Amino acid sequence: MPEPVPPLSLRERQDLLSGTALGVFHLNGQFLALSEELARPAGLTAAWWQVLGAVLHEPLPVAGLARAMGITRQSVQRVADLLVAKGLAAYAPNPAHRRAKLLRPTEEGRAAVARIDPGHADLATRLAAELGDEAFAETTRALQRLSAALTNLTEPGPGPGRESSPAGTNPSPTGTDSSPADA
Repeated sequence: MPEPVPPLSLRERQDLLSGTALGVFHLNGQFLALSEELARPAGLTAAWWQVLGAVLHEPLPVAGLARAMGITRQSVQRVADLLVAKGLAAYAPNPAHRRAKLLRPTEEGRAAVARIDPGHADLATRLAAELGDEAFAETTRALQRLSAALTNLTEPGPGPGRESSPAGTNPSPTGTDSSPADA
């Protein structure tokens, strides 16, 4: 029978937290650069692609987009207004809230996102070849567990084992076809 592994020291746990944060910061920079590269030929930026990708399947209010993406409402509002001005998205009435309009892609916005798909597919194929399919899938699951754990630690409401997210929050990122979160 294997010996039980002793718990990590406080310093070791702090080093793990720091290493994780630095790794995620580095990955964020890499994903942003790749997303800009993939989006540019379609006439988009990574931020425009991210917002359009989040509303491909259903229109959402700006505040809901911001919560799902983990960024400020003001940042999403700025991008949404630019997308509307460029004809890539439009605001629609929100039956649940008179003032909070829903953002939806236009046909031109959908076509722009579709133009990214070949490069996105190529990158996904090359990354899967580099990591292996199982390691690629486990990496995704590990990042989702990390995100959920941080949400549990930082969101108001009951602590570990809570039965549901606080009202109006979405602890998991929006999974959309061909969005930078997928890159």
